[in-house]
Amino acid sequence: MTVEGKSFIVTGGGSGIGAACARLLAGSASSVTICGRTESKLVVVADEIAAAGGRVHRVVADVTDEDDVRRLVAEAVEAFGAVHGLVANAGGGGALGPYHLMDAREFMRVIELNVLSTMLCVKHAVPELAKVRGSFVGMSSIAGHATHRWFGAYPVAKAAIESIMQNAADEYGPLGVRFNSVRPGFITTEVMAGLPQDSDVYRSYLDNTPMNGVGEPDDVARLVRFLLSDDSRWITGQEIGVDGGHTLRRGPDFTPFAGAAAQGLQRGEI
Repeated sequence: MTVEGKSFIVTGGGSGIGAACARLLAGSASSVTICGRTESKLVVVADEIAAAGGRVHRVVADVTDEDDVRRLVAEAVEAFGAVHGLVANAGGGGALGPYHLMDAREFMRVIELNVLSTMLCVKHAVPELAKVRGSFVGMSSIAGHATHRWFGAYPVAKAAIESIMQNAADEYGPLGVRFNSVRPGFITTEVMAGLPQDSDVYRSYLDNTPMNGVGEPDDVARLVRFLLSDDSRWITGQEIGVDGGHTLRRGPDFTPFAGAAAQGLQRGEI
């Protein structure tokens, strides 16, 4: 992949998919700036990359805070001279349950964590990306396309990220800046590791996945590297799944974890 000698930012780079993206990019002779809210996690990943001979800079930052995002981009430029791409990977979900019981503050927390953070990264990265005809990757999910019952704000947030990427691709295409979304399915991250393999929910993932398995963070990272590279120079405004074919069918069934109210709805009760 033609990423050698370039500089990239990966948000949420201290664990899971973000850490995998950072390691793969650094191992491909790129310079990587990773950020996250927990310094101890960033230190572990940065030390691993440095020990392998990679070039890495770490920034403790909250990507829902505009001043932090502005500082993140500035530090990446100071460390490596430019920003050729940004992976807006930071995000997450919230409490499971039906909408009629949803806490409004929790709903907005998830929206800000995923959507506001992505918008702020676009806002402050674009001036640098425009200098080098760079690439921006938004981290969506199969939940942004296939219904995920009881997931509250999370599917809404991921669909919004895809909308931001599409509109940004249209707006900044004349500057040569590309924007694409990646839709991971079930990936064996720290979050998903807590899902028992003998549970009905885990089996619902496998039943709905034609390739009958789960993905690894590196599966997502390899697609991200391609979208950041010159090899994808004519690809923008797209949503690309990394899910073993899961979205050919339907989303997983998390009803056993969503509480009595969700289970009652399944029985036609409210």
